[in-house]
Amino acid sequence: MAFVLDETAQNLLFREAHTANTFSDAPVTDEQIKAVYDLVKLAPTAFNQSPLRVTLVRTPEARERLVQHLADGNKAKTRTAPITAILSVDLEFHERLPELFPVMPALKDTVFADADAREANGRFNAALQAGYFILGVRAAGLAAGPMTGLDFEGVDKEFFGDGRQKTLLVVNIGHPGPDAFRPRGPRLSADEAVTTV
Repeated sequence: MAFVLDETAQNLLFREAHTANTFSDAPVTDEQIKAVYDLVKLAPTAFNQSPLRVTLVRTPEARERLVQHLADGNKAKTRTAPITAILSVDLEFHERLPELFPVMPALKDTVFADADAREANGRFNAALQAGYFILGVRAAGLAAGPMTGLDFEGVDKEFFGDGRQKTLLVVNIGHPGPDAFRPRGPRLSADEAVTTV
């Protein structure tokens, strides 16, 4: 089946893309990350709520503050990544809804008035955006190393002390280093995962 994306783009985004475990010392600029975000912010979210927030960890001091909350297997690669992004959900995303979804300004005080429902909705939509963020990193020619092996509560306290944001995952970003990629693991086939009714 033919795709609109050519095979080179398909390979870059999917077939040849792997989670990176080592990184070279080639720099990644804030401008590159902003360009990635400017592309992926167009991803769909319910009511255009856009709850994802990106915290860039670059300085050695901030990196060590993060590393102390990571699983042991994630510490070394995070110390050597040129930049690490903490992807989080803004639990108060609804405050921006009158601006982001002006056709229904009452959403802020009706649909999203309940804090638990708002958090569940925000987490789901921020996770959608996080998937697009990883694709955006790949589209920029960079390698992504997404991780969930961490103390979420510890990262939240360390970086989001006011409780407004909650960590979803951490993504190391850079150019792959030596032996950056493990062999790709198996995936379910379409016959196993797709059902037509």
